[in-house]
Amino acid sequence: MKKVLVWDLPTRLFHWLLVVAVGGAWLSGETGGNWLVWHARLGFLIVGLIVFRLVWGFAGSTYARFATFVRGPASIKAYLAGQWQGLGHNPLGALSVLALLALVALQLGSGLVAFNDDTGFTGPFYDLVGKVIGDTATRLHHKIIDVLLILVGLHVAAIAFYTRFKKDNLVIPMITGRKEVRQGESARGGGLVALIVALLIAAAAAYGASGVWIEKPPAPPAAETPSW
Repeated sequence: MKKVLVWDLPTRLFHWLLVVAVGGAWLSGETGGNWLVWHARLGFLIVGLIVFRLVWGFAGSTYARFATFVRGPASIKAYLAGQWQGLGHNPLGALSVLALLALVALQLGSGLVAFNDDTGFTGPFYDLVGKVIGDTATRLHHKIIDVLLILVGLHVAAIAFYTRFKKDNLVIPMITGRKEVRQGESARGGGLVALIVALLIAAAAAYGASGVWIEKPPAPPAAETPSW
């Protein structure tokens, strides 16, 4: 047995930051009121995180790359038959990762144009799409989170199953980055230049999602007070 590097530091930081940010966004959204300001801020952070992960899926180290863990039906069949061997996400785990990224992206997209009837809080792009699309996005925003929470629950249940029955702890490698295996090579690639590029793209995406660059419509002129 030997210890090899499976998850690089950027991948691990992304994972745990996403856990905290999604949890905080859900809690602040359920609380409402003044917490919706933080709900929006966390949403912008999540935009940056998702974009970073997409870039890192091409520029990151070995097991963070989509080309390494996104496989076809043959790999899934082999895994279900107990014939798959490899490091990183297994074929079913890869589907879970893609589903989570897709759902979070849909949730972000709907939130950016949504409207809160109770507080008047709007997404930064609500004025660009109009009431019909905004109202539809609002309903989707409330529905998608339920599906996302179910998927997160299944994700946690799968981790518990692997730990309890397969004696394969998936949490520790996501903390330390290393895993004890009989055969396999440590992750390579994902150097400093790739990290800087990914961070810059992610920061640009978060800034763009905030809508601060959109020119606000001029405020209506104040009514004149009659002299009498």
